[in-house]
Amino acid sequence: MKKEDLPQDPSALGAHTRELCYVKNDSGKYETALSQGWEVKKLALDSAWDEVEERIAAAQQAVKDGVSSPIRYFMELRLMDVSVLSGYTGIFPFFIKRHLKPSVFKKMSDKKLQKYADAFEITLDTLKNFKG
Repeated sequence: MKKEDLPQDPSALGAHTRELCYVKNDSGKYETALSQGWEVKKLALDSAWDEVEERIAAAQQAVKDGVSSPIRYFMELRLMDVSVLSGYTGIFPFFIKRHLKPSVFKKMSDKKLQKYADAFEITLDTLKNFKG
């Protein structure tokens, strides 16, 4: 691909990242150039972000309905799953799954909740008082 033909279709991540590509310059030699992305890649990323936003909204509604604890919402918001959160907090996945239940969450100590708050980069008060 020639340097002038390199696609520059901005995507949701366009302001945060660029892709390094090899292109031919005017003399026919390969060099590197930065691309904001292709249309197909943009569509795929936009679709993925739409799904993430739906999951966040569903988690928020679950907290509001009393079906899940705020931990679920902040996990979705920070793009974490149980194993990733376990790595950040040092809490075993089995216990994290239990902490997703509102009845268990309400009985948790501030010390344990602080581990979650630190992992989510929020205050303890925000975690404890989140209502969806």
